[in-house]
Amino acid sequence: MSLDDGELVTRARAGDLEAYELLVARHTASAHRTAVLLGAGPDAEDVIQEAFVKGYRSLARYRGESSFRSWLLAIVANETRNLHRSRGRRDGLVLRAAEANQGSEVAEDSAVGAVLAGERRAMLVQALRRLPVKDREVIVCRFFLDLSEDETVTMLGWPRGTVKSRTSRALAKLRGLLSVEEVHHG
Repeated sequence: MSLDDGELVTRARAGDLEAYELLVARHTASAHRTAVLLGAGPDAEDVIQEAFVKGYRSLARYRGESSFRSWLLAIVANETRNLHRSRGRRDGLVLRAAEANQGSEVAEDSAVGAVLAGERRAMLVQALRRLPVKDREVIVCRFFLDLSEDETVTMLGWPRGTVKSRTSRALAKLRGLLSVEEVHHG
């Protein structure tokens, strides 16, 4: 019988380390993807390890108002921001995972199709890198991590209206950047 996150959190709060290990196992992939997409790059493992440690230490403060996943991903996002601050690169969130994520493209039979898919992916990553940081964060949350609006609100710590408006504006900016890229690449 598989326990849901709420039951595992309750057990972990009571000192059951195996329950927290199950939470870690369940959410490691999305935590890693979040860290990489928000720019942790090769430091993603360190970021998620620190996030899981901080999550464990903060379990008493988790109120269950949002999903455990979105609460944890907010910690991952904060740790990634801390990494950037410590590096002194506030404006350089790198989205290497988007380039490396071969599974997100539908497999095509022809070599021409594969080349075109690679070019489209490269254009998207290049356009994403040119977005302001907050626009990039909301696009990554909503469309790369496939978080719900509620999870995005929790993860970024923004009001719902801000998430909605920034998502809309960021998509418009991204469309504009992609249109310019297509013109330049013909």
